[in-house]
Amino acid sequence: MMQPVILRGTNVTNQPAAPLVPPKRILLGPGPSDVPPRVLAAMGAPTIGHLDPQYLQIMDETRRMLRAVFQTKNELALAVSGTGSAGMEAAVVNLIEPGDEMIVCVNGVFGTRMRDVAQRAGATVHSIEAEWGAVIDSGAVAQSLKAHPKTKVLGIIHAETSTGVHQPLEEISRLVHEAGALLLVDTVTSLGGMDVRVDEWKIDACYSGTQKCLSCPPGLAPITFSAAAVSAMDKRKTKVASWYLDMTMVRQYWGEQRVYHHTAPINMTYGLYEALRLILEEGLEQRIGRHTLHHRALRAGLESLGVRYIPKQSLTTLNAVMIPQGVDDAQTRKRLLEDFGIEIGSGLGPFKGKAWRIGLMGTSSNKPNVTLLLAAMETLLPEKGKALAAAGEVYRTAD
Repeated sequence: MMQPVILRGTNVTNQPAAPLVPPKRILLGPGPSDVPPRVLAAMGAPTIGHLDPQYLQIMDETRRMLRAVFQTKNELALAVSGTGSAGMEAAVVNLIEPGDEMIVCVNGVFGTRMRDVAQRAGATVHSIEAEWGAVIDSGAVAQSLKAHPKTKVLGIIHAETSTGVHQPLEEISRLVHEAGALLLVDTVTSLGGMDVRVDEWKIDACYSGTQKCLSCPPGLAPITFSAAAVSAMDKRKTKVASWYLDMTMVRQYWGEQRVYHHTAPINMTYGLYEALRLILEEGLEQRIGRHTLHHRALRAGLESLGVRYIPKQSLTTLNAVMIPQGVDDAQTRKRLLEDFGIEIGSGLGPFKGKAWRIGLMGTSSNKPNVTLLLAAMETLLPEKGKALAAAGEVYRTAD
């Protein structure tokens, strides 16, 4: 029998790895969320060419459904090849040229990331900062816009995944447009689970990710640009800093011209297509209501166990809570994973070791998951409340 070849100084051999058998988890962290069987099945469909007429039809239908979920009539709506962070970069680098002024609202990890992306794109960045767990105050926005009248873009996070904060946008949008600027919004943890009204709220650039409330594996970033944003792109004097994310070229592939730009992730598009079908079958309003209901039930149960929510204005899709005093963060999450098959997220930044982030997003937002998590928490936490009864009362009164 032929012996495996072992390369000196390494552990590389010519033997295949073990069969791939990922464990079955209940994904209640900050993402990804559970993926429905229909989406997984769609991704296993035969791969065809990225210029095949059938694939181009799938792209067109995906754009149509994305518009419905974004609640927009924007012509430019597509899925960027990459995760939600690619959506962030695409939104920023297409609107920003070196020397442009941009205001970035920072109250968590992803506002900080957006500021970094803008600086790398050559923007002169002015920050509006708020305490982690707090919303960005519209008064602070008004002051910053007044202090920086040449601002081209204001960027803000609608659903800050690191803190669970839900950011109201309507008043901020009014201020931004009165100042003659463009509004750029991150909806990575809200699109498909919370109200995101791109046209009504006059959002000029809005991006998300597939792995949260859309319940599709990570790999695409839905994005849409208003007519005003497209006009700003068309008036650029310099090339977009990223060739790969340059919408002046990418939109020619997704649009009628079908000009080749890069090989699209075909099977990922299948997955997003089916995920969007599921959302529209359920109904966007009903889906948002489902997320709200299960958030309310989880919150009632956790608070009965002495668990305190961090933000005053909490997302319904991501529950950020303080770890009770005396409870070991890592050990509790390990027990949840090993004993119950449940994944929840740890805290980031100043909340590291002090907070949990519990996602109820997309397919993961359901009554069995809420009741199982609460039953597990009743077992693991020192304070013995009546978590299941508290959640049950929310469900009973909602019937």
